This record gives sequence, structure tokens and C-alpha cells, in this order.
Amino acid sequence: MAPEKLCSATARLSTLKTMVSQALTDVDIAQAHTLEPITGIARRAGIPADAVIPYGTTKAKVDITRLPRDAPTGKLVLVTGVSPTPAGEGKSTVLIGLTDALTRAGKKAAVAIREPSQGPLMGMKGGAAGGGYSQIVPMEEINLHFTGDFHAVAAATNTLAALIDNHIHQGNALNIDSRRVTWQRCMDVNDRSLREVVTGLGGSAHGVPRETGFTITAASEIMAILGLATDLTDLKRRLAAITVGFTRERKPVTAGQLQAEGALAALLKEAINPNLVQTLGGTPAFVHGGPFANIAHGCNSLLATRVALQYADIVLTEAGFGSDLGAEKFFDIKARYGDLDVAGTVVVATIRSLKFNGGLAKEELATENLAALKAGVANLERHVSNIQQFGVTPVVALNVFTADTTAEREFMRTWARGFGVALAEAEVWAKGGAGAAELAELVLGNLRGRSTQLYDPADGVEASIRTIATRLYRAGDIEYSPQAHKDLAVIRENGWDRLPVCISKTQYSFSDDPRALGAPSGHTLHVRELLPRTGAGFIVALTGAVMTMPGLPSRPSAERIDVAADGRISGLF
Repeated sequence: MAPEKLCSATARLSTLKTMVSQALTDVDIAQAHTLEPITGIARRAGIPADAVIPYGTTKAKVDITRLPRDAPTGKLVLVTGVSPTPAGEGKSTVLIGLTDALTRAGKKAAVAIREPSQGPLMGMKGGAAGGGYSQIVPMEEINLHFTGDFHAVAAATNTLAALIDNHIHQGNALNIDSRRVTWQRCMDVNDRSLREVVTGLGGSAHGVPRETGFTITAASEIMAILGLATDLTDLKRRLAAITVGFTRERKPVTAGQLQAEGALAALLKEAINPNLVQTLGGTPAFVHGGPFANIAHGCNSLLATRVALQYADIVLTEAGFGSDLGAEKFFDIKARYGDLDVAGTVVVATIRSLKFNGGLAKEELATENLAALKAGVANLERHVSNIQQFGVTPVVALNVFTADTTAEREFMRTWARGFGVALAEAEVWAKGGAGAAELAELVLGNLRGRSTQLYDPADGVEASIRTIATRLYRAGDIEYSPQAHKDLAVIRENGWDRLPVCISKTQYSFSDDPRALGAPSGHTLHVRELLPRTGAGFIVALTGAVMTMPGLPSRPSAERIDVAADGRISGLF
């Protein structure tokens, strides 16, 4: 960032921080900030002006067809975290604040993270654009409809579903078995009542009755495809390769056989372009793609990461949840397909989340408890060890909260020295980039290469699952349901056995039991279904009770969200 721009951004943040005593919410802080025009952000990043498609004055699409095909030269840093808890860890908040700290240190930095899903926003998670003085803005628009990418994914998904049903209704030239259609519709809402539905009722004029269901948009295959496609040509190839079901002879049927890929790509033509916004510190932020990490691969788009690496020296990106979910899939799926090298990693932890993993109830986390902290730090140790298996040296970011005591913070510093890992405290919620200066220094000092993958897909799906389960989850055994055994046979018969695996598992535990906190080992991983995602290029393994369509809690966050007469939104976080 130019010195005069940095000073201006710093002055604005300094003014904002004088308001902290007023107990402002994240949305209050974001709305009080004066954003730089997005054209200025793009110009300082070096993005060609003719490649910038403004959506208003504060956000834009970057037209990938107008960018030079230069090889990315920036260094990539992956931010992951401990197993999430109801106490919250602030992984995105740390990532954004750390990037602003690198900008303050004179580095040309950028953020590359996922788009928020409306489902968790209206459910229990709240906003997903960081927090406090460490946010990407405009946070309300990012958290809600943004540039319409989620809507485009839903439109493409549901168009394909309509084409399948229409093909069966209009004579079924492909001989599709209506009982074996695997393609589901989607919507970006947590709606448990749509998990299992029957369509085509009402007589012959209304289609062929069949059982089906809905997936949340973030877990749909087209969202995964959008996240892994390298350009429009690759997007169409992947869309055509989608397996939508099977014939009566049990042969796979693809979207390409339905001649659907052209229409689907047309619906996604704008959505494939990465979105550009900014942090409160004026750092460019590429926010694109939104697959969940517990039921999908949990990373922002490969395209956005590559574009960021073209225009920044250091790019910080995030993988959802802990090392056992998003980070593993980042290395084994995204980095594999995108030929990405991860130069460094950050594992975000909080004292309160570790105490929760150590057995304390959420209501007790504000009270000092060194015994619970000592017990819960095993969870952090497991995540650090997991990251080391990918050939990367992790740094621990201790996201500090006001209830953390001096003794607890000293315990964490002593633990880090004994465990042999670099640790720095982060106070980015209250201080923005200034609260991550030490962390930024540690990250810069620990940039290495080259990262590796955990397994070789050529060994087969069962071997890949076993490697992940035993080495990262520390499982003692893997148990396949009768349905999963049938799925394995279909996968082998159709030559899909050498695809990477995407394990869908609870985010709260290393096991498939969300109640098994800390660092369990010797447990059994229960695989109930294996779903070929031939367009995305991986096999989804559903484990435990994880659902591809979540439900709402007893008190949804939607009850707190409101909009005033002047259009100002409140209650997002």
C-alpha cells in the first residue's frame, strides 16, 4: 500500500477505535468505516482497469478473461484452527487482522477467503466477514446477497434437476432409472424439512413421482466445481462430467449426455469471476466460492487464490474448521488440483476454546481454570502435529479475549516453548492489524516450502480414507455400512476409485461423534455413504450423522436481524 494511503487508513482506524468503549457490534464498526472506492483498491493491487467490473462503488468482479496468464509468484499462507466450539475461535478475524498487519509492515498482501452462506448466517453462526476492527467490508452485503454467486449456483443446480425430470417425463431416451437419480436440488437455507421430499405428484401431467431431497447450496457439487474450475472451458468440462444418476442397467448418466453443460455454464458465467472487496485496513480481499468444510472441501475458489497470488507478494487464505477438515482438504484436493505450494500455516486457538475441549461448560469459560486449559491443549497439539504432516511449519495464533487471565496466557507461552512451536498473541478484534504485529513477524520468519499431500489417490478410495482416519483423526478402525460397501463397488466398477476423497464429518471432534472433545484416539470412523462427485473430481464420504442440509436451532439468528427505515441492517453480528 502507498504510504499516504496507509496513513489515511490508519487514521480512519484510529478514529474508529476511540468508539470501542461504546460496545459497538461488528456491523456498527463496519458501517462507521469510510470505504475506499473499489477501483482504487484494484488499481493499487495492479489489476488491469478493463478487468474490473464494479458492483456499485465498494465491490467488484475481476474478469478472468482479461487478466494476463502470468504464473503466480506470491507466497501462500494457510490459516486453520483448533476444533471449533460454541465459544468461537475467530479464525477469519485473525486472518484478516494478520493480513492488515503485513500491509502495515510494508508487504504487498491480500486476503483470499470464502463467501459466507446465508444458511449459517440465519441459523447460529452470525456474520462471516471477520469481526471488530478486523473485517472485510461492506460486511452486510458480503454476508447477504453479495454479487449473487450463491444464487447462480442454486440456479444452475436446480436447472439441471429440472432437465433430468423433464428428460424422464418426455420419453427418457437415456433410459434413466428414476429410482437411481442422485442429483438433488439445493437452496441456501438451513431447512431440515427438505432433506427428504417426493416430487412429481399430481398425475401424469406433472412428471414422474420420485424420492429426492435438497442439499444446502454450499454443499452442492456445482459449488465445489466453481471452487476448483480454472477457467470457463474447465468449468464446462467439469459440469459435463457430473454424474446425475444411473440407467436401469446401472450405467452412469452425466450432465453432458443431457446436453446441459452449456446452459449451466451460461448461468455461472459471471459467478466464476472472483469478487474483490477490501479490509478495514485497506488491503485487497478476494472473496469467492463457499463450500462448507464439514460436508464439502471448505476452501475459497482456486481462481481467486491464483489471482491473489498474481497481484500480491503474500496471500493469506483460510480452510474451514480445523486441520482435520478444511486444511486436509486444502492440501489433498485444492492444492493437488491447483498445483499450489503452501509456504506457511497459522493455527488459530483461543484459551476459552481449549478450556471447552478440556471439559468446561460454555458458561464456565470466563473463569480461570488452568486444569481445564492443560487438558484441552491436547486438541491444539493434535492440530499442530497434523499440519506438520503436510511438510509445513505452523505458527500458533492465540486469539486473545478479555476474560483470559495472566496465568492462562503465561501457561500458553510456556506450553509453546515446551512443545517447540512458535506462538504469538493476536488482539485484532480490538486493534485491527496493529494487534497482529508480532504474529506477522513470526509468519514471515517461518515461510518455507514445499508442502506435500497426505496420500496418493492412485492407492484407491479405501486406502485414502484409512490414511486420513488413522493419521489425522487417530482412528483405530474404519467401519463401512452395507450401503457404503455397495457404493464402493459402484465406484470401482466405473473407474472412480482413483479420485481424491472428501470426508464429511462433524467439525467438533476428531472422531465422528461431536461429543468426543479434546484429542480422542482409537475410535472407529463410521462411513455410511460414498457419493461420486465426478464433476468436482472427488468422492464424498459421509460419516457419522453429518447432514448435507443443516437445520435451524431453537433460536435462529434470523430473529435478531432487522433493517431500519433508512436501509441500515442490524443484528448480523
